[in-house]
Amino acid sequence: MDIIKLMWGVGIIPVIVIDREEQAVPLAKALVEGGLPVLEVTFRTEAAAGAITAIRREVPEATVGAGTILTIEQLTAARRAGAVFGVAPGFDPIVVNEARVRQLPFCPGVSTASELSQALTAGCRFVKFFPAEAAGGVKMIKNLLGAFRFTGVRFMPTGGVSAANVADYLSLPEVACCGGTWVVPKAALAAGDYEEIRRLAAEAVAIVRRCR
Repeated sequence: MDIIKLMWGVGIIPVIVIDREEQAVPLAKALVEGGLPVLEVTFRTEAAAGAITAIRREVPEATVGAGTILTIEQLTAARRAGAVFGVAPGFDPIVVNEARVRQLPFCPGVSTASELSQALTAGCRFVKFFPAEAAGGVKMIKNLLGAFRFTGVRFMPTGGVSAANVADYLSLPEVACCGGTWVVPKAALAAGDYEEIRRLAAEAVAIVRRCR
């Protein structure tokens, strides 16, 4: 799978924290119906693996990956659950190498020139810029590109990205997509307000279309 092409095709990846497995399928359906078929289910709760399995089984039109992968154990659980890509908040060469061995497309996190250099040396051309706003936002990415532009690196800024600033990130050709939690507000998910989530997804798609 060409992960950069996949991410570029959608522009915004919902970053999802699921507390209960039963939320997974209706949430995934709402996001797909809103126009966002590529989802990142984070390993921040015990429901993550089960949620990924349920989405793969019940919502085949969704492409679901695993986020917040910090350990080999989480990588194993994500792969077993059916995740088709992995995302991490930081760069761990051991986890990156294990993902390569298991043939799981993987996006490690970076926020500095040194981390980006290490990721590139490890063969990663798609990286998560995290935490995007706190690490300097669009200005920082532009500064990094001053040195790394011709490496072919592509970014997925995540952390502090919202409907108000996502267009600024997407305006950079080197930004393949943005990860966003705002598309799935905690309150809406807890209340089962999938219509609101569908609306926010459609709004996000409209932003991407204006940028590209």
